[in-house]
Amino acid sequence: MNKNIFKRKYSKKFEKDFKKIDSKLQERLEKKIYEIGDNPYQYKSLRNIFKGMQRIHIGSYVLIFEIKEVEKIILFHRFQHHDKAYKTKI
Repeated sequence: MNKNIFKRKYSKKFEKDFKKIDSKLQERLEKKIYEIGDNPYQYKSLRNIFKGMQRIHIGSYVLIFEIKEVEKIILFHRFQHHDKAYKTKI
């Protein structure tokens, strides 16, 4: 049964990040994005300037996303190497 009730949206920064990674990592990311749609609340909530957002590690990269409950949207903001992920603005 498909529980995926959230629509997915991608920020321009996320789309730019996606284009920079190799195809193997793109495949892993696409698979994880689909899994997130089933239960986005199981992932770690962030604090401070990222409050209201969630994150998941994929290898040494971090995927940062936001759940917009009312609109039933998951907005994917960034996908960057861990060293840079928390240093850039959303």
